[in-house]
This record gives sequence, C-alpha cells and structure tokens, in this order.
Amino acid sequence: MLITRRSLIGAAAAVSAAWPLRHARAADPIKVGFSIAETGGTAAIGKQILLALQIWRDDVNAKGGLLGRPVELVYYDDQGNPANAAQIYAKLLDIDKVDLLIGPYSTNMVAPVIPILMQRNLTTIGILANAANSKFHYNRYFSMIPSGPDPEKSFSTGFFEIAQAQKPQPKTLAILGVDAEFGRNATDGAHDNLKEFPFLKLVYDQNYPPTTTDFTSIVRAVQARNPDIVYVAAYPPDTVGIVRAMNEVGFTPKLIGGALIGLMITGTKVQLGPLLNGWVITQSFLPAKTFLFPGTQAFLDKYAKVAPSQGLDPLGWAFPPWGYAAGQVLEEAVDATKSLDQAKLADYMRSNEFTTVVGKIRFGKDGEWATGRAVWTQFQHITESSIDDFKDVSHQPILLPADMQTGKLIYPYAEAKKP
Repeated sequence: MLITRRSLIGAAAAVSAAWPLRHARAADPIKVGFSIAETGGTAAIGKQILLALQIWRDDVNAKGGLLGRPVELVYYDDQGNPANAAQIYAKLLDIDKVDLLIGPYSTNMVAPVIPILMQRNLTTIGILANAANSKFHYNRYFSMIPSGPDPEKSFSTGFFEIAQAQKPQPKTLAILGVDAEFGRNATDGAHDNLKEFPFLKLVYDQNYPPTTTDFTSIVRAVQARNPDIVYVAAYPPDTVGIVRAMNEVGFTPKLIGGALIGLMITGTKVQLGPLLNGWVITQSFLPAKTFLFPGTQAFLDKYAKVAPSQGLDPLGWAFPPWGYAAGQVLEEAVDATKSLDQAKLADYMRSNEFTTVVGKIRFGKDGEWATGRAVWTQFQHITESSIDDFKDVSHQPILLPADMQTGKLIYPYAEAKKP
C-alpha cells in the first residue's frame, strides 16, 4: 500500500491530541521514547543507533541524570516499516506515557511520525532523515543530519560539483533511486539540482520498487543509454545488488555514486571489497582528523568496546555518532530550560547552538541544520575484502567540502576501479 503524507495526516487525526499528564516524583525516571529498526532491512544501522543512545543514557546517568532524575529509554522495534513507526509513537504516548521523544531513525520512519507530533504539539529530533519535514514545516521537529537548508538537493549537489570540475566535463546523466521516501527525496533533489548544473543532460530516470532484488536488467537498461555519470540513491539491501550488477555487466561510466546508505556500513563494505573502488558517495561521518570534535573519540572508544559483543558494525563511524549527538541536543535543552515542557524545549533548540560529537550545530528552517556539511568521499585502492582496508581512512579520502579534503578524485571510474 502506498503511504502518502495526506494519508498519514488523516491517520494521525484519529490519534488523541492530548499530551498525557503525569505527576512525577523526583526519583521517577525521565522516560525517553522512540522506535528503532532492530529487525528488517535497516536493522544493521538501527541497532548501531540504539547502542549509541544507550551509551548516551549511561553517560547522562553517570552525571546525575536529567533534572536530578535518571534517564530511561523506552523503545520498540519498528522493523523499518513506516506503518509500525506511527503505531509505536502513539503507544509511547498513550500507554507508556513517555516524558520526551527522540528519533525515529531514517526518512521512511520519520515521515509518518511527524503528523502525530503535530497533532499533539510535541518535540523530537529525527536521526538521519532526509528532508522529512520539507512538506510539513512543523516547527517542533529537528533533524540530526548535516544536509542543511536544502536537504533534498544536498544529497546530490557535491556529486554534481565533482562532475563539473572534470575536464572535459561529462555531458549525460542517469538517475536511479529506490521508490521510498528517502530515495524519492534524494532523486527529486537531483532533478532540482540540474537547474544549477545545465551542462548535464538527463538520459535515464527511474525509481525501482523497494522489494527489487535482481538489478541486472535495471543496470543493463542504464548501460543502454550510455550515460557519462550515474547518480544512485539506495538503501542497504539494494546497494549490494546495484554494485554487484554494475560489476557483472562491466558497465564503466565516467563517474558513479550518490547516496548509497549501505556503503556506510562496515559489513557491507567488507562484503563488496574491491568492487567499491571508484564509487563516490556522500558519507555522514569519518574519523579523519578534520572530523574529530570534543568528545568524538571518547564516544567511538565506548562504542568499539561494546559493538563486537552485540554483533554490530565494529567501527561505527557512519551512524552511531548521530544518535549520540541527538541525545546531547535533547540533554542540553532540558538542562538549560530546567523543564520537560515541549514548547520550551523547541524554543531553546531553535535559538541556540549545540556542541556535540559531530560538531557545532544550529538549527534553521524546518529544523534542518542552518549550515549544511555534506561530505563526499571516494573508495580507492581497496585490494581485498578485509576490514583492515576500511579501518584505514586513506582508502576513503574526503573530496568535499574543500576545508575537510583529505585526498583527490581518481577519474574516470574505469581508472579508479584498479586496486
């Protein structure tokens, strides 16, 4: 069933609009509620973010909690299903009567939750959700993703800037994306960006169903148009299929990459190994020297001690810092306002700068970062399917932004494919 924003708002209207009132004693925990994917296609990421929030909870409680009360996390597995997320947030409010909200993770999960927040005038910090509030414009939603004031376009702007800088410039473009909230936002942004990059002519444009498992025919269809560059927006399961299909059919455009979430997961990178050479992706976080902020390394060290025993990504660079940073923003807002009042928290978040493990943050329009920080990297010189190559950040140099650059693009893709 197609889930639209209109249907979500209609469904949310059936949910009681009254925020539950509780008489809390000083010793009662402050309940922070959220949904997270512990199973399903995005579970590999969801469980990393869950661990990050648990580390944040433990750090807060070690300092005495919030408002002198311990923090308790109340969460449920949304299985990466948008319908589940909406139901879970209603349960968190009506049954669990949580005091604060955070998350959820991912665009697909945040979109159905915002109408519920709007009905109840609640505040939350969505985690790594691309442009989820761009149609709602809800003023108590805040986004923990560095997309900036143009979130849809940010997932392709750097990619097109890299293409523009090449000589001779590539001329033709193919756009391929998953037909889900995230993929549509990213590909819509790519279409809008073409106005700023008129040297590119669109020769292929397709959104494939999220259930797609065989990408060979799709890649052959792209190859038949022979585009100079290929922009892809994909979730983890389809990322693997697309990369493998590209290799199997021997398709080598001049530049390939985009917003491939799966290529930020260490296990997926190790699985694909040298097949990744040459791919250019937007990367949320890397522990390069230009990326280390106060508390960053301490958090990553705590994560690394626990993650292997839980079977999680042993490096945890791309996703966990954002979960921890979302907790830090909520923590500072509560401490500064001395309150759990939703309006006061939202007012504070809109008006102040926050210092977090992912850097300094100030929120702007639609709760997005006032100043974006889209990072673009390229996989280079990977020789084997081993975690060792991916522990070495020199194999994934930062190309953009210029002030964070740690390496240069290998171009064209056929040359970059060489180990």
